[in-house]
Amino acid sequence: MFEYFPNNYTWSLAVMSALNRGGQISEIDEACRPLREIAGIKALQGDRIQQNAWFESWMKLAERVERLGRADEQAGHTLSAGRKYLRSGIYYLLAERMPSHKDPRRLAAYQRGIEVYRNGLVCRREPVEFVEVPYAGQRLPALFSRAPVAGRAPCIVHFDGLDVTKEIIYSAVADEFRRRGVSLLIVDHPGTGAALRLLGLPSGPDTEKPAGAAVDYLETRADVDPERIGIMALSLGGYYAPRAAAFEKRFKCAVAWGAIWDYGQCVAERIGGRGEPSVPGYAEHVNWVFGRETIEETLKIVRQMTLEGVAEKITCPLLIVHGENDRQVPLWHAERTYAAAVNSPGRELKVCTLADGGAEHCGADNGPLVVDYMTDWAAAKLGGNPRGV
Repeated sequence: MFEYFPNNYTWSLAVMSALNRGGQISEIDEACRPLREIAGIKALQGDRIQQNAWFESWMKLAERVERLGRADEQAGHTLSAGRKYLRSGIYYLLAERMPSHKDPRRLAAYQRGIEVYRNGLVCRREPVEFVEVPYAGQRLPALFSRAPVAGRAPCIVHFDGLDVTKEIIYSAVADEFRRRGVSLLIVDHPGTGAALRLLGLPSGPDTEKPAGAAVDYLETRADVDPERIGIMALSLGGYYAPRAAAFEKRFKCAVAWGAIWDYGQCVAERIGGRGEPSVPGYAEHVNWVFGRETIEETLKIVRQMTLEGVAEKITCPLLIVHGENDRQVPLWHAERTYAAAVNSPGRELKVCTLADGGAEHCGADNGPLVVDYMTDWAAAKLGGNPRGV
């Protein structure tokens, strides 16, 4: 993986997220160059100093690119404005990624980021609808990306992971699914995105419930084939998607974009200093995601999040994609998931190697390589068109 900050995995991972989602390398360098000297701070309060510096630098970049987009829009150049707004929205969301959720600037950055990103989708005339999925008396914000096919199209329900949002997912996969004739419903489900930040909905073990609500919503649409719906999720979604498919039998396929066999063990190891964190202040972050005040309370929840006794209940095709050099989640999580999913017809484990690329966490080192493989597989399973429409 290209490591802009060789002594800071968390920051380098965020840089790769920007590059894999349409960020411009010169703009990214503009935000990151001033951060080099403090990237490796390990002293007391080092995290707080780093978080603030990252936030301020990326906010400065996001605001500048947004300003350039506004100038384009005022001149009537909406397509040019849209490109800048989409990049700016991603930059805002990457700024928002680093501070504590208790910092009020974080929520302001998030709200600005999703608003600017939405403006970008509108200006670019993307074939996307801003929809809501009814769930437990609330309405989960979602993006529906329509496949360019006549009649009812297959559709993937896409969930997030521990620390990403529907906008970040859209930038990575929506166009490739559309080109393969597959629609996409990207949901900010409990514990992620707007569901966590604006609705206060924490995550939990029973992901088949919000996933089932997403299917309920899709069954109301005349442009979706209810017999060709799958589910996909990344990172912590390596638990979310297989769990949902095991208990929600309307899913016809499932994709784990990075495996999670035992999330309780993952959290315990991360708290114990083993493995690389995806975000700073990891303990505080997982407490927020699961709606608890202490890590002891959070551990009681995440220890329930295992595919032991669950994977064998998956009866639809399952694809597990994992990198051999994943520094956050060891490869054995993927191997255990594959071995246990004995009732999944045509189950597949795709290990991305250092030799070919995509070997880091969720293919962070080469996102397009991994996305191509997953979208081809899902299109074939759901009766889309892997060769393109």
